Amino acid sequence: MMPMHAESIHQVLALVTEDCQQWQVPSVSVIADAYRSPFHVLVSCIISLRTKDSVTAAASARLFQHASTVEALAALDADEIASLIYPAGFYRNKAVQIQAICRRLLDEYHGQVPDDLETLLTFKGVGRKTANLVLTLGHGKLGICVDIHVHRITNRWGYVSCATPDQTELALRAKLPTQYWMTINDLLVSYGQHRCFPLNPACSRCRLTDWCRQVGVQRYR
Repeated sequence: MMPMHAESIHQVLALVTEDCQQWQVPSVSVIADAYRSPFHVLVSCIISLRTKDSVTAAASARLFQHASTVEALAALDADEIASLIYPAGFYRNKAVQIQAICRRLLDEYHGQVPDDLETLLTFKGVGRKTANLVLTLGHGKLGICVDIHVHRITNRWGYVSCATPDQTELALRAKLPTQYWMTINDLLVSYGQHRCFPLNPACSRCRLTDWCRQVGVQRYR
């Protein structure tokens, strides 16, 4: 087994990129391409938390068809938002968060979504994953979004060794070449959903076995 060093990450991610061509892009990225708006990325990210991609896509479409601007969404009450994004996970809590975010954007930022990480993190319900997606997909700025797939897979490879997604993000910022910062989330979300599963990953169909240390893998198919 070859170590996952600075040079091998280029080979590994090239193979991942090839494999991901056969799978659908994550829903938030589809929304980002459709609207080209950090506001729509932010709201769809809130909806997506602990929610399947197909549900996120449908819920976001219903919401934006009804209210597609910060002003229109801020004018809805939380119950209306909740009914539109149902059955997204924790839809009632998310509705309250979305309403509050929209009203704060209007009150403090002239309806514009901030483009710096630290400011985004001051919004209730916005964690590092969401903030980085808004930066990368919404504003086109450099950032690393680390969701549970990115965290699991990069640690499984042995490329980093971290206990939490936030720690993994910081480790990747120190180690991962910047050319991959904005794309690694899309790649590893797709790879994690279709091949490198949380349990029983499909290692027999994986082309990365020469580099992957299979950290924490007890059984695989």
